Amino acid sequence: MSKRIFLQTLLLTSIVLMPVFNSCTTVPLTGRKQVTGLTSTSEILALSAQSYQSVLDSAKVVPSSTDADRVKRVGNRIKTAVEKYMNDNGYGAQLEGFNWEFNLIDEDLVNAWAMPGGKVAFYTGIMPICRDDAGVAVVMGHEVAHAIAKHGQERMNQGMLQNFGAMGLSVALSNKPAATQNIANQAFGLGTTVLGVLPFSRLHESEADELGLTFMAIAGYDPREAPQFWERMAAGSGGGGQPEFLSTHPSHETRISRLNAALPKALEYYEAAEK
Repeated sequence: MSKRIFLQTLLLTSIVLMPVFNSCTTVPLTGRKQVTGLTSTSEILALSAQSYQSVLDSAKVVPSSTDADRVKRVGNRIKTAVEKYMNDNGYGAQLEGFNWEFNLIDEDLVNAWAMPGGKVAFYTGIMPICRDDAGVAVVMGHEVAHAIAKHGQERMNQGMLQNFGAMGLSVALSNKPAATQNIANQAFGLGTTVLGVLPFSRLHESEADELGLTFMAIAGYDPREAPQFWERMAAGSGGGGQPEFLSTHPSHETRISRLNAALPKALEYYEAAEK
């Protein structure tokens, strides 16, 4: 390819993608800029609600039990505190269209996840490690943080750029529905991949840890419970698990170290909530 053709191609690509990279939002608290220009919030929330309901329809949801009630109680308490924080700090518009749900799924998986719009699910397998409301608040704060920070939407944008270029979500859903749904599943945490996305996901996991620590604190849960929860998680896995470079999550040791470093600021929010 001649230098002239290369420069023309580069210029054309820049023009096509300029609206995408100019459409940025800011993650609350961390201030990180993120690209979300290929997907509108309303499109993402509609797709998320559909995917979430699909999971619930195929799972054994626990409607009421000690643990199910705990998940809902803690979820709603953190939701209320986070909404107040977002509204008080000029981020209220980012919650438009949220329709929060907190469900417990009867399956022996040590896991929990969240989709855009405040769609959260816990599995019964993680509840013994949570132990109590404070333990649930550690996980809930982290999952709510994913939704607040628009990690699903950001990952959806990345996946679409990798697969379709600058094609918008509505066009992709019309022209390539199966491929687009697969990207959505991965973006919302319902799929896994090894190349390309995992380092980005680890960034999101670390950011969700930081935000989640603050969110549980402003809801009145002691953030010092967070490192203790991950110590229990590490003990439960026998210190094993995948190497960090192949995992979507930081290692337990990395996570605990970062949480301890972030505790002083989170404790300020906790002490303010206690007054």
